[in-house]
Amino acid sequence: MTTFVPKTVGFQPKERNIFFHILTACNLSCRHCYINPEQHGSATLSLETIQRWLRLFVDPVKKSNLIFLGGEPTLHPDLAAGIKTARELGYRTITVDSNGFLFHNLLDRISPADAVISFSLDGPTAKINDPIRGEGVFATCTANIKKAVALGFDVSLIYTVSRINIASLHLMPMLLKNLGIRRFFIQVIGIRGKSTVYTKENLQLTPQEWLSAIPPVAEKAATLGIHVIYPKVFLSEKEEFSCAGKVAENYFIFPNGRVYQCPLCEDFPVHSFSIIDDKLVKNTGLTEDRFFSLDIAEGCVMNKLLQPGNLAYDEHGRPLYRISCCLLKQELGDIPIKDRNLS
Repeated sequence: MTTFVPKTVGFQPKERNIFFHILTACNLSCRHCYINPEQHGSATLSLETIQRWLRLFVDPVKKSNLIFLGGEPTLHPDLAAGIKTARELGYRTITVDSNGFLFHNLLDRISPADAVISFSLDGPTAKINDPIRGEGVFATCTANIKKAVALGFDVSLIYTVSRINIASLHLMPMLLKNLGIRRFFIQVIGIRGKSTVYTKENLQLTPQEWLSAIPPVAEKAATLGIHVIYPKVFLSEKEEFSCAGKVAENYFIFPNGRVYQCPLCEDFPVHSFSIIDDKLVKNTGLTEDRFFSLDIAEGCVMNKLLQPGNLAYDEHGRPLYRISCCLLKQELGDIPIKDRNLS
């Protein structure tokens, strides 16, 4: 039996990852949705604006990876045209992150060569998934996964792990195998957006819970021929901390023109850049990037500031573990993956 050893994927300084929220509207109301209309706006960008902003962020010298996000991006009637524009501009990879409803007949308006379709499910059955994401979501999402696979699309799946659904995670590899999915993203829940109102439920896992559950499930999926990507989250004593904000190019774009470098900061007006008159403008004042260079014992300074509940200390005040950059990934499996830095 093949033994799979997780590989930590280092940040790629010659790559540029663009997480493009083209709207914030959604047909669902997931319990862990991170969209915050007060901070991100409620606008739906016009096709013309989408095209101008795509031109703003593509870099012909660097490998530019693009992820269309929402809300639910397929609610946008011009998403297919936006995908075509991105392809013409030379984006290296294009991914659509969808809740599975695939509005406006998206699969009929683009080809498998145009984009990867990344679906979100948070349970292996409707009984687990639908209380988190909405009634009927499991049936609709899995039906559209089967359709996308049958049409030849490159399909991946994201599972956001929390205290609510971790007990069912081990059932996901076989579901993915049966659906024909060969790439699996296991994602840690972030206490931002809607999740902030559920902090009393302690949705996030302890280091012991994460490390005892996620690697075994990842290995199980890998033995089934599925490539697995999941966040590093916790650093061992000998591992160095590295911040993507310092060594990589990641842009999280929202319809109100805010552009963040760190997703943990998206609930606050500390974005590094703003899009003004179709130009990327560096913000002044107390912005997120001013914190990236701080070296602290806990690892990620933004986690320490914004999600201190993730940390624990010994009787001398020393952290029991360090938190990695939330964009640092591990991967498992033998399938070549061209967009390994995307989430």
